[in-house]
Amino acid sequence: MVTNELAVSTATPLQAARARGRVRGRLILLGPAFVAAVAYVDPGNFATNSAAGARYGYLLVWVVVVANLMAMLVQTLTAKLGLATGRSLPELCRERMPRPVNRVMWVQAELVAMATDLAEVIGGAVALYLLFGIPMLPGGIIIGTASFVVLALRSRGFRAFEIAIAVLLGVIVLAFAANLLAAGSDPGSAMAGLVPRLQGTDSVLLAAGILGATVMPHVIYVHSALTRDRIPAADDVERRTLFCGQRTDVLLALTAAGAVNLAMLLIAAASFRGGGPAGADSLEGVHAGLGQTIGTAAAFGFAIALLVSGLASTSVGTYAGEVIMQGFLRRRVPLLLRRLITLLPALAVLAIGLDPTRALVLSQVILSFGIPFALIPVVAFTRRRDLMGNLVNHPLTTAAASLVAVLVVALNAFLLWQVVTG
Repeated sequence: MVTNELAVSTATPLQAARARGRVRGRLILLGPAFVAAVAYVDPGNFATNSAAGARYGYLLVWVVVVANLMAMLVQTLTAKLGLATGRSLPELCRERMPRPVNRVMWVQAELVAMATDLAEVIGGAVALYLLFGIPMLPGGIIIGTASFVVLALRSRGFRAFEIAIAVLLGVIVLAFAANLLAAGSDPGSAMAGLVPRLQGTDSVLLAAGILGATVMPHVIYVHSALTRDRIPAADDVERRTLFCGQRTDVLLALTAAGAVNLAMLLIAAASFRGGGPAGADSLEGVHAGLGQTIGTAAAFGFAIALLVSGLASTSVGTYAGEVIMQGFLRRRVPLLLRRLITLLPALAVLAIGLDPTRALVLSQVILSFGIPFALIPVVAFTRRRDLMGNLVNHPLTTAAASLVAVLVVALNAFLLWQVVTG
């Protein structure tokens, strides 16, 4: 008995986790990527992917698949960064960049967090309007308050928050799975859509929008913090074991998110048959179109998924703001105050009555501006052996990540130019 107690007391955190059993020991390694995956099914994706299916049928299936593969690579590097260094990306930037550069990084990151909250709160408010007829401003307040409840779960430990977000992601998956079954699809046409091809200038712009909006800067900050805070590694062997768990985590979570994005496109392609209802580029238009073509249940499922997406995404966005301020400035802000800081711009937009779809476009422009500040440092840091140790990138990984970074930054710059020039 004494020997067993001594063995337990000297076990590392990873050994203690694995001692819970084969299944529970593996499940404990999963979670951070599911939090990050919510950003890939946020309200901005709903209208974009639905518009792609409504306008071009199955033509842009390959774009959604490529975008998801890019996301998997980026989030894997981000998870590895936090695990290998014990630091979040903002902390590493503060430690290794000159003070003036660090201040600029902090300011743009705060703008990114606010833009994220703008999109998610508006999406949730639109969902409440579609479901219950609640006006936009009160709807935004309800979403902000509800997200605070989700965030409060973090006081009970990282697992409670991760499980809550994973459950919300599961609701989104189920809603779109049901709608896809109801809509039906053409498997042959969907498979043909995996062949890269485009059809005119508008399809190029839409494809660029899907690819360019793939990487969300705020979840790069969050994911690195989540893997930093979980299970400390005792040595290089444990660090490698934990990284294998994080790769599985990313694979599962981003596969779920990618399936949702693909379902959005397939449902629109099957239901709208290349044309779609008037206003199919807006969340309200897609909701109305699904009600007309599939039925009330499909429209209800879309609205529920949108509501859950807004709630989950804004919770993650607020957590990102906390990670950003703590990392760049070494300051902690009370959760309620942090929630109010990021919520006020969204409520202001709702109060003045700005068109929700236009506001979503504006938020994506700000997010596009923040992409290079998050993505380039991740690639630069993960290629350094002095930081990463035995988890340093393979040269081919760095080459692939650099290519993705250049592509995403270029596409976002192109989209930004398109918005500015009209």
